[in-house]
Amino acid sequence: MDNWDEIRTAYQVARLGTVSGAAEVLGVHHATVIRHIDALETRLGVKLFQRHARGYTPTEEGRDLARVAEDTDDRLQQLKARIKSGSAAVNGELLVTSLVVMAPMMVGALTSFQARYPDLVVRYLTDDRVFRLEYGEAHVAIRAGTAPQEPDNVVQKFMPWRYALYGTQSYLGECGVPEEAGLRAHRFVAHDDIDSRAPFHKWLRHAVPRDRVVFRATDSRSMERAVLAGAGLGFFEVNQAARHPELVQVLPPREEWEVQLWLVTHVDLHRTAKVQAFLAHLKAYASAECPS
Repeated sequence: MDNWDEIRTAYQVARLGTVSGAAEVLGVHHATVIRHIDALETRLGVKLFQRHARGYTPTEEGRDLARVAEDTDDRLQQLKARIKSGSAAVNGELLVTSLVVMAPMMVGALTSFQARYPDLVVRYLTDDRVFRLEYGEAHVAIRAGTAPQEPDNVVQKFMPWRYALYGTQSYLGECGVPEEAGLRAHRFVAHDDIDSRAPFHKWLRHAVPRDRVVFRATDSRSMERAVLAGAGLGFFEVNQAARHPELVQVLPPREEWEVQLWLVTHVDLHRTAKVQAFLAHLKAYASAECPS
């Protein structure tokens, strides 16, 4: 049947026996109830009710329709309860995406979150591409740079990713600790793409000649490993650098080098218990692990 509203109206009339009773339960005008019954009888080509002074009595066809409608309504109510219960539970899969440079922090946050909710399966995807939340590619995305503008997404300011210039103790022991004016005499590790949008890479392009960038790579992991291997000076996020005692800060963090992080969720999933619980956990974790 094309119109469930009409069938549901007929079920309530059969159950209660009056138009006014059905109208009150359904929250509609009594004229709407009469219109639904008339339209349904016309469409089916049978009389569903005997009208009399005391109200409406279902015919045999009306009773058959009411039984089917009651069963359907019960199933719909059960489905609604299951969906509501599921949205209030922290289980199933949680799919989170970010740039790979954030992996040390994100893995810790996701591991501790999964330990708190053992029925949850965590999926953490790292890629330079933008995952499409509207297509269900992720529940939560951590984005960097300017505020995301996609429609139907909920965007929250998260935290600044603060960068400084570092070198290893062994590299600095060999080449010396430079003042900013002496940077041109040193070797550097940086992005292979000369048009990289990272603010610290933009600064470096103006600070030293390109030929002083002797190790070039396309992903942050390779650049970080190259700095740790002593290939040259390079940029680390300050909390990530603190994990490596062999690193020495050559130039302190600057506001112009900061990268703003954003928490992005789709409006349809933003209020679910799973997403809300993870957002609260991530904010608390980041506050404890990555102090300003």
